[in-house]
Amino acid sequence: MSEKPGQGKAESEAPPSADQYLVKDPERFALNLARMVEQAGKAASAWVEPREKGEVRDHVAEPVADMVKTFSKLTEYWLSDPQRALEAQTQLFAGYMNVWANAISKSATPAGTEPTAESIKPERGDKRFQDPEWSRNAFFDFLKQAYLITSRWASDLVERADGLDEHTRHKASFYMKQVSNAISPSNFILTNPELFRETVASNGENLVKGMKMLAEDIAAGKGDLKLRQADYTKFEIGKNVAVTPGKVVGRSDVAEIIQYAPTTEKVLKRPLLICPPWINKFYILDLNPEKSFIRWAIEQGHTVFVISWVNPDERHGTKSWEAYIREGLQYGLDTIEKETGEREVNAIGYCVGGTLLAAALALLAQEGDERIRSATFFTTQVDFTYAGDLKVFVDEDQVSAVERSMNEKGYLDGTKMATAFNMLRSGDLIWPYVVNNYMRGKDPLPFDLLYWNADSTRMAAANHSFYLRNCYLENNLSQGRMELAGRTVSLADVTIPVYNLAAKEDHIAPARSVFLGCKYFGGKVDYVMAGSGHIAGVINPPQMNKYQHWTGGKPVGDFDEWFAKAKETPGSWWPNWQEWIEAREGTRVAARIPGKHLKALGEAPGTYVKVRV
Repeated sequence: MSEKPGQGKAESEAPPSADQYLVKDPERFALNLARMVEQAGKAASAWVEPREKGEVRDHVAEPVADMVKTFSKLTEYWLSDPQRALEAQTQLFAGYMNVWANAISKSATPAGTEPTAESIKPERGDKRFQDPEWSRNAFFDFLKQAYLITSRWASDLVERADGLDEHTRHKASFYMKQVSNAISPSNFILTNPELFRETVASNGENLVKGMKMLAEDIAAGKGDLKLRQADYTKFEIGKNVAVTPGKVVGRSDVAEIIQYAPTTEKVLKRPLLICPPWINKFYILDLNPEKSFIRWAIEQGHTVFVISWVNPDERHGTKSWEAYIREGLQYGLDTIEKETGEREVNAIGYCVGGTLLAAALALLAQEGDERIRSATFFTTQVDFTYAGDLKVFVDEDQVSAVERSMNEKGYLDGTKMATAFNMLRSGDLIWPYVVNNYMRGKDPLPFDLLYWNADSTRMAAANHSFYLRNCYLENNLSQGRMELAGRTVSLADVTIPVYNLAAKEDHIAPARSVFLGCKYFGGKVDYVMAGSGHIAGVINPPQMNKYQHWTGGKPVGDFDEWFAKAKETPGSWWPNWQEWIEAREGTRVAARIPGKHLKALGEAPGTYVKVRV
């Protein structure tokens, strides 16, 4: 890929000059400012119109109130002790004095000499301050260092607030990061040298185009900003993403069942059923031929069936967690049995799809349904004690607010969940695109992963409420308190072999959380940790030769001790998983053609996956 959003480098050899910040054509610049205001008016209209019609209701007050309440607790801790407050203020003042001294020293340094060392530097990997002017221009250097001093001081206040409970501290840290990322001088034209130069050089043409893009994105979001992170026009589901051949062989109210065409003459006797998350669409596992786990599994001899969840609307508001088990996962098992004649199945669950699979296994064990003979979990939590950053959004007040919002329509709008995921990495997934799109006026590049990331799904009200309360809020699944179909289910009843994959840098399902969850299963669990994060750690084809994975002994005791003793192997974990599968049942039979016994309802990837919001 070429230049990343908001990170275009200035030519380092260009001499520093005030001339580059002076408008060359004031008349044209003024005209473009007028055009920008016109486009800004269109953006405002796109925001206001659906609200005037009653099509959109804002719920901004609730998250803002939660943030204020969280910061109030933080402030109370620091102000309750005058000495403690004075020390904190002194620390900040000392930091500013160092920045000021550094600025004076730099301004007095003759041109061509070695620059004065910065009092504080951006963290490694911070791409906001790559332009040379951030260091060589005294004004911008001062802004940068003052910002870094302030943001780190604020973050330190959270870490040192001993009087906060862990959940409040987690929320305070999250909110502080959001505020810090939002007020970065790199986000504003007058305080970002690169933006300033581009605006002057184009006489404001970038601002006109940026405001036009903003109006388009608000209109596309039907009154809410639908931030474009890629050129989505270059992708079409079934044409250049999700292209592995197959047939839809089953369809219920909540799921389509896709059977993929074999590429080998012999296949494993046990079919493979994949239960993806319904929070995102399944084709992350079939993004393109080179990175497709589905295609690779087929090439290894699996008869692959995938659940493609419906993108719910008002009709699905009452579809519960149990409905997703019965009409999704269990319906998939029934479909496989009718199509192949096989009762024994290997199953995979990814993220929340894995949590659903684990709960289903516990329920089916009590009901005597033993068709799933092995279970694989991709970055799945069954215990939520150490749940990832999403736990920031989960407490009684916030869950109740989400439920009220869902009950208005019967679902949670997909953009809400997409925004929440983006906020977890706002420095990478929000602000670079705000700067690039709406200030620089640059069209984003085509990127299939970001196309998938933006292809959001709605959450059925009953299903999502059950998930938030029983998993994140009350942690009922691991504790043996979850009630399904009139039964209280326990993971201890799940005695089949389990392959439990975590990812080292996962911020959604932390490796420590996945490790802890292993102990609640009643059978043998093989814990494997991949390198990278929630997506790249899972979607890592062997031919890419990227990252690594760790294997070790039983996942018991302390996670750090397990990791210290674990064996590190370069490359993908996929071959390790295939060996694990075949070691438990490696019998091969003749390949199965999709739709041989059940009428095919259409070509893969089906119709449910193509519904966009």
